[in-house]
Amino acid sequence: MKPLLIAAVGRTISSAPLGRREDDVELRRVPALPTAASLDAARPTVVVLDRALLQSADADQVRDLARAAALVALGEADDAEPPAEFPVDLLTGYLPASAAVGTIIAMLRGAFRHAAAIVAQRRAEAEQELRHQELTELTHVGVALSTERDLLRLLEMILTQARRITASDAGSIYLTERTTDGAPATTLRFKLTQNHSLPALPFSEFTVPVDHASLSGYAAATGEPLVIADVYLLPDNVTYKQNRSFDEKFGYRTKSMLVIPMKTHRDEIIGVLQLINRKRDANARLSSADVVDREVITYDPHAVELVSALASQAAVAIENSRLYEDIERLFEGFVTAAVTAIESRDPTTSGHSGRVATLTVALAEVVDRANDGPYRDVRFTREQLRELRYAGLLHDFGKVGVREQVLVKEKKLYPKDLDIIRQRFAYLLQSAELRFEHDRAELLLANGRGAYDAGIERLVCERQAARDRLRQYVDAIVKANEPTILPEGSFEELTEINRATYVDFDGIEKPLLRDDELQFLIIRKGNLDDRERREIESHVTHTYRFLEQIPWTRELKGIPEIAYGHHEKLNGRGYPRRIGAEAITVQTRMMTISDIFDALTAKDRPYKRAVPWERALDILHMEAKDGMLDPDLLARFVEARVFESVLKS
Repeated sequence: MKPLLIAAVGRTISSAPLGRREDDVELRRVPALPTAASLDAARPTVVVLDRALLQSADADQVRDLARAAALVALGEADDAEPPAEFPVDLLTGYLPASAAVGTIIAMLRGAFRHAAAIVAQRRAEAEQELRHQELTELTHVGVALSTERDLLRLLEMILTQARRITASDAGSIYLTERTTDGAPATTLRFKLTQNHSLPALPFSEFTVPVDHASLSGYAAATGEPLVIADVYLLPDNVTYKQNRSFDEKFGYRTKSMLVIPMKTHRDEIIGVLQLINRKRDANARLSSADVVDREVITYDPHAVELVSALASQAAVAIENSRLYEDIERLFEGFVTAAVTAIESRDPTTSGHSGRVATLTVALAEVVDRANDGPYRDVRFTREQLRELRYAGLLHDFGKVGVREQVLVKEKKLYPKDLDIIRQRFAYLLQSAELRFEHDRAELLLANGRGAYDAGIERLVCERQAARDRLRQYVDAIVKANEPTILPEGSFEELTEINRATYVDFDGIEKPLLRDDELQFLIIRKGNLDDRERREIESHVTHTYRFLEQIPWTRELKGIPEIAYGHHEKLNGRGYPRRIGAEAITVQTRMMTISDIFDALTAKDRPYKRAVPWERALDILHMEAKDGMLDPDLLARFVEARVFESVLKS
């Protein structure tokens, strides 16, 4: 491209046309001063500025032009120096109209050198700005990669950014298949592909060996990048080949390629980034072979440098993502083991922790979508939902600290205590039989056969009455021994039994029902007395103290507190802390609803019958009405039929 000399229309100096030489300079005559924006920024330009051109523009236009071109002032024949109206500080030089041809040529050559310096400076500034933008973009990409933990989204981000910074039409990512023994990987798995020209391509994973046969395998095996101008024109002496089956199947033309191994900071190959068909115009679609020939260019060293930097960042991010997945699996295994430990102590509650977790997360997802009500601004991230799930799974872990006989207690009385009562009444029935036989013999001996026949009927009636009374007492005790879901029972008959007495083997008078036995049987709700209930309730504190000892990550640090409050009530009548609504988080409120629902509807247990889900919801509504549960969360639990997520399982 020739340098450009701009002068006013018709203006000459002596007989020389401003020193123009036909072989190296283009002369352009203009009627008015051009703007800086109208000039080619990559072309050295000199403007010969006379009074006519100067008067055709304002001062700002001249100042802008001086930053884009060299300005040489042209005066009149009798002007020895630039007239006062010329901007001397912006001029590269000055020529009077009477200047000799040699002077003109020397001045213009100096001006062109200055113009070339302006172009070089602008090119350097543009290059510097481009490098700054590239570094800034790489930094932003690195930050984004470091915060993304979902592997698939991470791979999407890596490939998208790599294609963008290189204007690549397509690309793919292969990841090394990890071995269990830590040995170097021997296979690559095809994990992701993108194609601007063919956006709706079907995708399926496959593996290729880490060897020198394929492009990706070669890069992984050697750790070196491959830069290929045209994969259809590979040299005969290379071991790797391009599989053309994709191009043949979909009518695509793969040409230039860049294959970069992704290395960790320990120099381990974690995958391969493969870019295809770098384009002049990033938005062009490669619809034909002619378009490919026109648009596709090779990957230059700078592109290789950029993608290599991105690949290094990507390798670290992928490794971190895999490590995070390993930690998640490890923690998932720990949680599973903990839940197994809980449920092994009370097999009848098997599945309760999992169902509570499922219900609570499902309710949280409903709340997250809500656009009205008191929780319309509440949103839950993926990490918060995971935190909620783990809190649900571990909310009862403290039961490992509760005595097993209390934990698995089925009735109000322990089995051995009921056995003692049954044996007592069996003894009394036997005693009644012995007394009957004794009285009958006495009747016969004392009164003879005639009186015996008359009196035996009375003795039989008395024996039957005693039997009926004892059996009635036993039935009342057995019935009272059954736990109830809601407070009920008057217990007058039990008090009557407690007041009744009998004489034991040693001749000591004792109550038919001891005071401690009576206290268990008159429990109005459930099957635990106050001491046992306090022991069961202590499982919440045990859970909190256990969970508090775990060094949770920042995303999971709320687990202990969420689980701690699952038996608290909004009116302050829950346990163990008796805290009120202001101290109970929305996560805990949701878990409380889920816990109660599952406890009511879970399969029959020895100490309670499962209630239908309709009845369970009625009970939950009663508790919400009494100020125990959050009515808005309960309404969403019911309206969205969250409970069905466990009823179907």
